[in-house]
Parts: sequence; C-alpha cells; structure tokens
Amino acid sequence: MGTLPGAGLGLKPQHYEAALACHAEGLWFEVHPENYLVEGGPRIAWLEAIRADHPLSLHGVSLSLAADCAPDADHLGRLAALARRLEPALVSEHLAWSAWRGNYHPDLLPFPRTGAALTRIAANICAVQEALGRRIAIENPAHYLRIDGHSWDEIDFLAELARRTGCGLLLDVNNVHVGAHNLGYSAQAYIDRFPGAAVMEIHLAGHSADADPASGLLIDSHDAPVAAAVWALYEQLVRRIGPRPTLIERDDKLPEFSDLLAERERAAALMLAPRERAA
Repeated sequence: MGTLPGAGLGLKPQHYEAALACHAEGLWFEVHPENYLVEGGPRIAWLEAIRADHPLSLHGVSLSLAADCAPDADHLGRLAALARRLEPALVSEHLAWSAWRGNYHPDLLPFPRTGAALTRIAANICAVQEALGRRIAIENPAHYLRIDGHSWDEIDFLAELARRTGCGLLLDVNNVHVGAHNLGYSAQAYIDRFPGAAVMEIHLAGHSADADPASGLLIDSHDAPVAAAVWALYEQLVRRIGPRPTLIERDDKLPEFSDLLAERERAAALMLAPRERAA
C-alpha cells in the first residue's frame, strides 16, 4: 500500500500500450476491480506490468453498500485477494446500491438517507474495511430525480459515515455539477460545505445532455472532456482544501491517450493553486 502522488487517469484496455510506455512524473492509474477478479490471463498481466511502474487505485462499482444486506461474501473475498495481489494505494466504492437478492442492476441506485440506512451502510463499510484490512473512500452520487424519505442531508450523511467508520470520502466534482443541475441546488455551496479533511481522492469527468431534450437532464456519461463548469468547481475545491489525488475519468468515446494526459496535466497544475483558507 502506498500513496497516490498527484493526478491520475482511468486505465482502459485501448490505452494499455500507451500507459505502459508513459513515464510522466506522478502518474497513477485507476481501474474497476470487477474487470480483474481473475487469477490469471492477459488483462491481469497487463495490469501487473503497469503496477510495476505506477501506483494503482481500485474503484469498485458493485459492492452495493446501500443495499439492505451485507456485501456478497464471495465478491468481497475476491476483491480482498486482488487488493493483496496489486497492493493499490487506495480502494473506493460508491454510496449506492446495485444488487438485491441475487439480482444485479447495471447502475448505481439511490436510497432514502434515513437513520436506519446510515446504520446499515456504516456496518457494510466496516465489513469491507475489515476484509481488506484498510480504510476505503466512499464517493458522493450523481442525482437524476428527487426521492422521498430523506432524514439526512447528503453531506451530513457522508460526514457521519466517515466519523462512525473511519472511512474517507471520494468527492466526484462532476457528480456535484450534474446533481445540482438536475435537482436545482447550488454546486458551489455543495463544494464549499464538503468536509475537506475526509477527502482522500477527487474525480473529474465529462457529462452529456440526456438524449430526450425534454427531460433537461445532464447525464454523468464519462464520454466527454471535463466541462468548464466542472473545472471551475475543482479549482474552488482545491483552493479551499488543498491538493488531493485527482483522477480524470473517461469511459466512453475514448480520445487518444495524449488528450487524457493533457487533462491530467491541467488538474496537476490546478493542484498547485494556493489555498485560500483552512478546510
């Protein structure tokens, strides 16, 4: 286990060769562990080759921490084995659910932020941290619709999870922008309130308009460059809390590796901005 030195990139198979040949200072890579839960084969061999030169982060999408049950024991065991093999600098997951009674859904789904949910999710995070033998980071979700039944504000809910479990937080700035647009709250106020001391990693990504223009929704699509509004929120955040490991996420409509490196270099430069005040 190490530390993430600065700005990193999501690693895609299309960029394996370029990533392996790249020796940019401070570069690290993030992958979804679900794509590497195997004992052998070409993908894990490539990942181990890249791991030899660059720190890695594992960003999970399927532990379903907000489900009304414990994480799947078999899946958690395989994740722990992968973490022992790769020794990533950081492991993270989402504040969401995606599986229930053996059915898996291809999305990260919302839930009412109740006291019962807080207790259940805290227990699930503790179970994961115990299995992995390390602290993990929990990502704030993107939002597309209002749901009833919340008794906790989202930022307070995340801060309380961190306090109860000792976990850290992953602040996805694009999720903040998308959620603020779709639900009608202030992204700037959200960024200004987020508990900086708990932030272990930051995500930056692109978004797109919903295919149905009548919806007016933005989609956290990860298929475009980071938008100007998201860069502005990131700069606001870094000036308040100081530099944190920052990832450029891109999952679709992949550009050349050099284009992603340029976005990564912009993030690294903004990390050097002077702080305005203590987080």
